[in-house]
Amino acid sequence: MRHDIKVIAFDADDTLWSNEPFFQEVERKYTELLSDYGSAKEISAELFKTEMSNLECLGYGAKAFTISMVETALWVSNQTITAEKIQQIVLLGKSLLEMPIELLSGVEDTLKALKEQGCYRLVVATKGDLLDQERKLKRSGLTPYFDHIEIMSDKTEKEYNRLLQVLQVAPEEFLMIGNSLKSDIQPVLAIGGYGVHIPFEVMWQHEVVETFTHPRLQQMKSPVELLNWL
Repeated sequence: MRHDIKVIAFDADDTLWSNEPFFQEVERKYTELLSDYGSAKEISAELFKTEMSNLECLGYGAKAFTISMVETALWVSNQTITAEKIQQIVLLGKSLLEMPIELLSGVEDTLKALKEQGCYRLVVATKGDLLDQERKLKRSGLTPYFDHIEIMSDKTEKEYNRLLQVLQVAPEEFLMIGNSLKSDIQPVLAIGGYGVHIPFEVMWQHEVVETFTHPRLQQMKSPVELLNWL
């Protein structure tokens, strides 16, 4: 067993299954819908500003994204956008709640192998809308592999410390696996845990940070690499 790790936690979106490409496709359709009010780059920039201003009160996920799309459309159109287009925006947002769950390569094989080993408690540690994340997990078919599911409003040192208290493990017994250095890795390293960073093909700009090295951080291309490393 690698070090004293007792708990292995996995991020969900873009770690267990594909997520960000669906948001980017919806945003592409959204900018086309609002092409009368600016270029795709300009509309996307305004949408991102709205998302950032709404984070504290709305958090993350499809519902928060939808509200930000509507708010941005009203702003860039100077309140002149039609009810029909607002309805189309709402439908775009709702489509994210029904996006297909496409498991990433190696995910289920890795979870199955870890579960069969019986050496670790397996956890989902994700952030976002509670109902949406619960539904995605159910549709993924992965729930039986996990001993605990934690859906956070945000991923901060405070929230990870609270999770460790719930799990009754020390930081050096906790390993977090995810695609985001900012949300999945940095806070865990800061409290004394271990991190495995598995980059995804695309990243929401809010999550982008410069890469770095750390003695408790491993870079991997696939979750399957875990089985040889642990």
